[in-house]
Amino acid sequence: KVKPQVEEKEGKTFDVFTAVEFRTQVVAGTNYFIKVHVGNDEFMHLRVFRSLPHENKPLSLHSYQGSKTKHDELAYF
Repeated sequence: KVKPQVEEKEGKTFDVFTAVEFRTQVVAGTNYFIKVHVGNDEFMHLRVFRSLPHENKPLSLHSYQGSKTKHDELAYF
């Protein structure tokens, strides 16, 4: 659901966009830290926020980090 948001910020489209790992952090909603394979040996780390159900808001891309590898640790950022 956040792929279009990442593509817009990066100014390109991804043929491959597969989540391979994730972690969560409960706040006033939930932060998801997601490692995404974007093709070849390239990965990105995404921070996606899901608001509380009663707020009825869509998932939002909070921030992301590019130029990651498969072995980079997925951590809070």
